[in-house]
Amino acid sequence: MNSLVRSTAVRLALGYAALFVVSSLVLVGFLWWRTADYLDREIDAVIVADAQAISDRLRDFGLPGAIETIADRVSHAGDEHSIYLLTDPALHRVAGNLEAWPLQVGSTPGWYEIELVRAGKVHATRGLFAVLPGGFRLLVGRDIQDRVEVRTLILHGLAWASLGALGLAILGGLLLRRSVLHRVEAINRTASAIVRGDFSQRVPVQGSSDEFDRLARTINSMLERIEHLVDRVRGASNAVAHDLRTPLAELRARLEDIARARPPGEAVHEEIEKAVADIDRVIGIFNALLRLAEIDSGLRRSAFRRVDLAEIVGQVSEIYEPLAEEKGIVIAAEIPSGAAVDGDADLIAQAIGNLLDNAIKYAPPNSRVSLQIASGDEGRLAIEVADHGPGIGDSERARVTEPFYRGDRSAGTEGTGLGLSVVEAVARLHGGALEFRDNKPGLIAVLTLPGAGARDGAETDPLRVIRPMATPPVSAP
Repeated sequence: MNSLVRSTAVRLALGYAALFVVSSLVLVGFLWWRTADYLDREIDAVIVADAQAISDRLRDFGLPGAIETIADRVSHAGDEHSIYLLTDPALHRVAGNLEAWPLQVGSTPGWYEIELVRAGKVHATRGLFAVLPGGFRLLVGRDIQDRVEVRTLILHGLAWASLGALGLAILGGLLLRRSVLHRVEAINRTASAIVRGDFSQRVPVQGSSDEFDRLARTINSMLERIEHLVDRVRGASNAVAHDLRTPLAELRARLEDIARARPPGEAVHEEIEKAVADIDRVIGIFNALLRLAEIDSGLRRSAFRRVDLAEIVGQVSEIYEPLAEEKGIVIAAEIPSGAAVDGDADLIAQAIGNLLDNAIKYAPPNSRVSLQIASGDEGRLAIEVADHGPGIGDSERARVTEPFYRGDRSAGTEGTGLGLSVVEAVARLHGGALEFRDNKPGLIAVLTLPGAGARDGAETDPLRVIRPMATPPVSAP
């Protein structure tokens, strides 16, 4: 019983039943009140007219005239609901269809509702007591027992209807509870499996597109996101341990060699420079991991503003021109004006810089890297970076954004395997996407972001000067 009382479905059904009963009582009560008021006014008007007629006959023709009028109304009116009684000042019966003055009628003239026994039955009666000239007492009334019985029938009907509504509400609540509990239990089983560590479980969807299906899809999306993050954390932990072990082992070996061999000063300085390079590599890995954690946390959304995407792309391409010139690579930039997005300018610059750094790194010498902004569907903007390098195989494209993943074609190339992870995180933070296409030969990396024009047409904020890569680009695979 306690479980039924605590059930939301049963409580909702009982609440609706109570609302139905109360609204029915209010409606029927209002209708009955208006009807009873109308009948009372009609009955009162008839009673007053009869009393006035008898009073006029008494005044005009004396007591015989009043007696004659009462006798005529009792014998010829044919109204069995009429009550007439005329008495002297001592309340002795003079005329009428009552044998004695009712005890329930007081000594004060006015309206009374009394109960009279007629034909062996008690009848509710509404009457008017008036004092006529000469001290005569007149009681004129109407039997209203029918109205009382109708009111009783209505009340009994409402009572039975209320009990029926309550029973149907309980039955409906039980059926609803069974249906709701079935869906809730499915969600509960999935959540319990997730708590036990099985992140592959999903809430079943029935395909009805009702509220539970929409909730299930939302929960499944959340679970997929959680599973993805947990896998990334697991992979990152293993990769960090693996990637840090090599530079730390090399650093320790160099320091041991210096301590054991005690080489001359110049050699010591060379070893120290190599050790510093190893430490910088470790610091770079940690900086990249911190940047990924900061992006995934969503804290950088507070820095979102309207920024000129063309200006960001132009400044980033200028920064990488010297690096490209060292390999004889030409950066061909097609940057239309007026392309704006709402986002964090530093993160967008970081993402574009990582894509351009990868393209220059893997492009063959004396080749060309193209950088352009294209318009997409629904007001989206696509930043495309294309090169003619080895590209990324179809089987690897789904994994290159995993932290520390380095494909077979990255062997012998400097990098930590975090560059594309940062780009993908920046795209996700801005509601965009990162995809790869075949350039035949080479690779086209496309960073898609929602254009600022797709949002309300708000006024453009003043452009912020983009610092020349506040944090160095993170090398990708």
